Amino acid sequence: MTLASVRIGGASGFWGDSQTAVPQLLGAGKVRFIVFDYLAEMTMSLLAAARAKQPEMGYAGDFVTQLRPHLFEAMRQGVKLVSNAGGVNPAGCAAAIALLAAELGLAPRIAVVEGDDVLPLTEALRAEGVREMQTGAPLPPKLATSSAYLGALPIRAALDAGADIVVTGRCVDSAVTLGVLMHVFDWRADEHDKLAMGSLAGHIIECGCQATGGLHTDWRDVPDWAGIGYPVIEVAPDGGFVVGKPEGTGGLVSVPVIAEQMLYEVSDPARYILPDVVCDFSGVRLEQVGENRVAVRGAKGLPPTDTYKVCATYPEGFRATATLTIVGFEAVAKCERTAAAILERTRRLFREAGYADYSDTLVEVLGAEAGHGPHASGAPLQEAVLRLAVAHLDRRALELFAREVAPAGTSWSTGTTGVGGRPSPSRVLKQFSFLLAKGRVPARVVIDGETIPIAVPVGQPLAPREPVELAVEPAEPNDTADLVTVPLVALAWARSGDKGDSCNVGVIARTPALVEVLRRTLTAERVRDYLAHLVKGKVTRFDVPGIGAFNFLLEAALGGGGMASLRNDPWGKGMAQILLTMPMRVAALLVPPPTPPNVAAKPPQ
Repeated sequence: MTLASVRIGGASGFWGDSQTAVPQLLGAGKVRFIVFDYLAEMTMSLLAAARAKQPEMGYAGDFVTQLRPHLFEAMRQGVKLVSNAGGVNPAGCAAAIALLAAELGLAPRIAVVEGDDVLPLTEALRAEGVREMQTGAPLPPKLATSSAYLGALPIRAALDAGADIVVTGRCVDSAVTLGVLMHVFDWRADEHDKLAMGSLAGHIIECGCQATGGLHTDWRDVPDWAGIGYPVIEVAPDGGFVVGKPEGTGGLVSVPVIAEQMLYEVSDPARYILPDVVCDFSGVRLEQVGENRVAVRGAKGLPPTDTYKVCATYPEGFRATATLTIVGFEAVAKCERTAAAILERTRRLFREAGYADYSDTLVEVLGAEAGHGPHASGAPLQEAVLRLAVAHLDRRALELFAREVAPAGTSWSTGTTGVGGRPSPSRVLKQFSFLLAKGRVPARVVIDGETIPIAVPVGQPLAPREPVELAVEPAEPNDTADLVTVPLVALAWARSGDKGDSCNVGVIARTPALVEVLRRTLTAERVRDYLAHLVKGKVTRFDVPGIGAFNFLLEAALGGGGMASLRNDPWGKGMAQILLTMPMRVAALLVPPPTPPNVAAKPPQ
């Protein structure tokens, strides 16, 4: 199948995304394919728990729910659907879709991608001494899930076999798009530059509205949040593409928005490792080619590696989180004393009951800029929310903790309110990632009762690479005259995201003249020092000269990350916002004028 170009819509960035996406894309998107991403790294464990209770479950039910009102129209238009909603039970997801289709009088061809579940290899891997990628820790005693990140080749094979709907388990988020492009344009597995461009296209739309103004630094510039459009890409046979959105929708597609998303959740932009290709995004160029239209070119590709990344999860104890609102003078001090009293009392009760101490505790006062640490403004608050998160290996201890939260409403601080019932202990699931030879993961496609084995290139080991920092240009004379101090947000856009316990912050200069200023002044050392209250590991800076940007990889930055972290922000969503408060000394003439607020961003009526 070869077309002059193809339009693909991105309808889901996570399990729980808006139900407005599919009708929007079918109505005004003019798309031939719609892709859906549902699987965050910890979602697999939640799905595994659901399947343990109900064997027919274990997939993202939202996918089936979203299709119910729109499947008939999608089939009428000939729009094909590709989703990783299968989770730990892709066959179950396909069966639910087939049942829905039969109710509607439809008979789409549904393909299932299997083979990502490597849990049966656990004991063999333990005997081989497999180690965690980052920490070197040994395999935990018991795993809840263990899934390899498959690539695009099974999806391409499913579409080549005539599938109307493709359901996968764990695969790389961008693979749902790359598989479509390999099918449409008949790209070979060794056309690495095209695969890199296709992967970048998938990476841009894999988070839904983050490509159309969602989470944008200059949020006031983004009109009509309620009607925000979902992304549509128009891709040419050589891999070049334009990002847009359906006509008449809200949101914003601009160079800064796409630049932020390009760096989101990426470590080394010049070595972004995916199953099908190793991508080099460092020379990518972005161009505004129309209103809400950005052209993307310049990604390069290297041969894929010989391993898949495997994300396993394992249980380790329990956690509970209590919240209380405290109103009145010295609200922050009242919150802190209340938390101390709850912890002191429950520790005393633990000793009496023979329980060990908490394995971890965290007190955060929401509203007091706790995440900013030493950079908080220190403004007095007359209303604050106490968030007390605790962890323990014994669920019974946390049930005792849960009973001792509500007494704060009458025992201690005046103005205590907002007690939302007893917190419920939940199991802590931690992540364990490792590499596995591709030959040990037999990917396959099942369609119409036929199983199609997928041949995956063997790949090759990737040579290690030290980050290359470009030479710093000397300051111009007028760069040092009339210096002013401004927050980093006046000079750059930024977005942050998580990968396990690591966090990345992509920082994009607002003007070409500021690139060298940031290269000289926004060093890895300075970022590490500024975020030292949150980041406990190494900080590495990567240059991204094609878009005038820098990507910072922050290790051991999220308190364990995901469900293992007790933080209010375990995914690092606010890390960029905190970094953007960093004071910067810069020549006044280089500071861009502030953008006036967008009048379309109206307060609720």
